[in-house]
Amino acid sequence: MLLPVLKLKAGMKCTRRIGLRYYSTASSPSTSHFNQRITSLKNASGPTKVNDALQLFDEMLQRQPPPNIIQLNQLITVVVKMKQYSTALSLYKQTKLMGIPTDLYAMNISINCHCRLDQVAYGFALLATILKQGHQPDLATYNTLINGLVLADRVFKAVELFKKLLREKVCEPDQITFGIVINGLCKVGHTSKALELLRFMESVSCKCKPYVEQYNAVIDSLCKDRMVDRALELFANMTQKGVIASVFTYNSLIQGLCNFGRETEAAQMLRDMEEEGVSPGVHTFTILVDSFCKKGSVKDAELAVQEMVRRGLHPDKVIDRMMERDIVPDIITYSRLIDGYCKKKRIHKAWRLFQEIQDKGLIPDVVTYGSMLQGLFESGNPAAARELFNKMQVNGQVPDICTYRILFHGMCKNYQCSDALALFRSLRNKESMEDVRLYNILIDGCSKCGNPSLAMDLFDELLLKGLKPDVRTYNAMMRVYCEEGLLGKCKELLRKMEESGCLPDSFTYNIIVRELLKKNECGEAEIFLEEMINRDFMPDHATFENLLVRIPNVGKDSRLRTVVLKLTSVERKDA
Repeated sequence: MLLPVLKLKAGMKCTRRIGLRYYSTASSPSTSHFNQRITSLKNASGPTKVNDALQLFDEMLQRQPPPNIIQLNQLITVVVKMKQYSTALSLYKQTKLMGIPTDLYAMNISINCHCRLDQVAYGFALLATILKQGHQPDLATYNTLINGLVLADRVFKAVELFKKLLREKVCEPDQITFGIVINGLCKVGHTSKALELLRFMESVSCKCKPYVEQYNAVIDSLCKDRMVDRALELFANMTQKGVIASVFTYNSLIQGLCNFGRETEAAQMLRDMEEEGVSPGVHTFTILVDSFCKKGSVKDAELAVQEMVRRGLHPDKVIDRMMERDIVPDIITYSRLIDGYCKKKRIHKAWRLFQEIQDKGLIPDVVTYGSMLQGLFESGNPAAARELFNKMQVNGQVPDICTYRILFHGMCKNYQCSDALALFRSLRNKESMEDVRLYNILIDGCSKCGNPSLAMDLFDELLLKGLKPDVRTYNAMMRVYCEEGLLGKCKELLRKMEESGCLPDSFTYNIIVRELLKKNECGEAEIFLEEMINRDFMPDHATFENLLVRIPNVGKDSRLRTVVLKLTSVERKDA
């Protein structure tokens, strides 16, 4: 247990950390010298920066009298910003051995280092030490611990600690505290809870009002959850409250709109952001270029690329160089254009462009080959795709994990599961052999190719390797069990899934509800449907059809009818 150390007296206040004050002794020239070198380190870069910091630390410890903890904190903070967390902890250990008294700021840095090293339990042990020594942790202490729990994928423990701080009035949370919890909730797919917390911040009962960062987290999560209209409503509400949107805000909304094929609105959003004085960046245009290419709107993609160059944006992933008045796309841009033609089913145009690249002296890279492979598979040319895969290796391009995902997905989709599995067994790359997404593709492929026992074997193999299944793995296996009539195993797998911390998604619920309805286990189906609705998921078309045929005639009581009425009212509200 991580939280027993927080059995504090109700009403106990923590201290709010004020900006670190730097003390200096004018009579000691060495102190001034060390301060200058620390400042120089902060602005430095390069591979020797860590060694320079360690050398300075040794020199400081050799000084008589030794430096105080405040000056050492300044140096160790530089080390932490270089993400050298183990080194920072080692330096603090040395200061302790030297008998230099520590302070709360040093303890907070140590807690942060442990959390960054996935050692959140040690972070809480340091909190216990602080309390045992009679000190009062400050807000930064608790923010660091809450963030550590989020980093360790223990979001609900983080929420529990956050609520404890509020309930026992241990600390007055700030925007950072709320932001960490909101980010954590969004991370695990609880966007609705994150939105509730944001609404609480907006309310008159909360002294801490949200900044743009808190809005950004929820807007981005709503867009990723396919609730773009809600994200747009929140955006409008945010701007009405005088909160100025950032480029991240607009990027999230533009990405969300593009994901739904609403490029016209995305382009308007681009104009709106410029009118508000927010300059679109490379990522903004990359979103649009990717979206146009996915739709097959190659001309629009080329115009977007030209606009980037006109604005002086020269991303190495979009534009190689501009020669005179003509834009010369690099291999990345060509890859995107090829991907666009493939998505538009214009495979012959994509192939001609692929040949043109080589005629111009450009060398197709692993991304180019990946796009072309996917296009050939999806156009029903698996033989040509596999021939290209072999040619890719002959030409010196080493397939990466994404290439293998495309290859195996295409082979399984074209009923070549045995060949895909044989190739998988021949791989000697550890990354590929331990990629959960590759297992997902093979499990799903074996199931659809009529080999459920092989799919089950692959799932067992994945677990034996110590790999962590994701929601797609569980969904694929649930489909296998349902198709084999193993509803009991399906329910057991759902229980194991939730115990492992993997949250079910809309597909999970639809799979199990459909199977329960087919088995006429309507009572249990109702329970899952209620849970599904409460988690903001909706039945798909197939589930809805299975549901409707099992509703009794008018006049007979039925919980299923109540569920359907609730569903239709939710749909009307969303519309």
